Amino acid sequence: MPYWRLSGFYFFYFATLGVLVPYWSLYLQSVGFAPVDIGNLVAILMFSRIVAPVVWGWIADHREQRMAVVRLASFLTFAAFSGVFFGTSFWWLAAVMLLFSFFWHASLPLLEVFVMQHTAAQPGAYGRVRLWGSIGFIVSVIALGPVIDARGTWWVLPSLLSLMLGIWLFSQTLPESEMKGTVEPAGRFRDALWQPGVFFFLLACLLMQISHGPYYTFYSIYLESHGYSKTVIGMLWAFAVLCEIGVFLLMQRLLTSVSLRAVLIASFFLAAVRWLLIGHFPENMSVLVLAQAMHAATFGSFHATAIQLVHRFFTGKHQHRGQAIYGSLSFGIGGAVGSLYSGHTWATLGPTVTFNIAAAAAGLAFLVAWFLIKPKT
Repeated sequence: MPYWRLSGFYFFYFATLGVLVPYWSLYLQSVGFAPVDIGNLVAILMFSRIVAPVVWGWIADHREQRMAVVRLASFLTFAAFSGVFFGTSFWWLAAVMLLFSFFWHASLPLLEVFVMQHTAAQPGAYGRVRLWGSIGFIVSVIALGPVIDARGTWWVLPSLLSLMLGIWLFSQTLPESEMKGTVEPAGRFRDALWQPGVFFFLLACLLMQISHGPYYTFYSIYLESHGYSKTVIGMLWAFAVLCEIGVFLLMQRLLTSVSLRAVLIASFFLAAVRWLLIGHFPENMSVLVLAQAMHAATFGSFHATAIQLVHRFFTGKHQHRGQAIYGSLSFGIGGAVGSLYSGHTWATLGPTVTFNIAAAAAGLAFLVAWFLIKPKT
């Protein structure tokens, strides 16, 4: 496995996310958009993830040139996002976000399968590669916060474009031969998809990402409204991802004694607690730090476990479509629904009620996992 080349790609990919997630909504607010419009624009990023991984995964599987797809999509991501410099109207930004995100969401599922093929025999070893994405997130979110405080949110735009250039450059370093070598599937894809354990697992993941809607869309705006500086906001985001790195490093040891199902259930429960803490105690820094520490569970252990389960549920050539379905249902549909409802409830019912709804969605995911995902799964 080309560890450092993959790690570099993860670094720039999630460094891009480290600018987009905390600061994009602040940029949209600075150019005059209301909460409903911000929610709709962020939802576009999620909507494209419903379709893009499936389309690009199908193309890559049928052409068996997966790195060629990754390189092309990475370049088109960079080219499409450059459109943000040419307008700030709602429909112009909506078109740019839809186009750039369609290409941006193409590459990661293909690389996730590649990494899992090399680490499947060691549960939790995936995290040793993925942690470099978390490091990239931390570096970008900490570095950009003081810049925005001093010079304004416009600097979000060139920062994102530079990091997307890094994604494309690292996509050139993995040779196509590293990505070849598929295994014929044992049966039909639909048979694997409609197994009860698989169906309820995907449903729980969908609910989990719905619960993240207010956090990914409005957390920075929420903190800014309570008087926190961009630098402090960036530090809180970075601390959350630092805790996530700790989980990635510990997952291999943890999964030798704890089942994947147990880790998944605990992640859902802690997500519900986290959203309640954020929604009810925004003025208490100690509570916010505790809530951010829970990111270790709500993303770290959840995502590492989910990737491992998808790899077990979908074998052979099903793996690429399995990862695409997981991404489309959870981060795609779940993320889009979360952004849309939070945009509307934020403006009408307020932040506390919005985070209460998020906690309820995570609670439903916990109940689905507890009662409907059987231990034998």
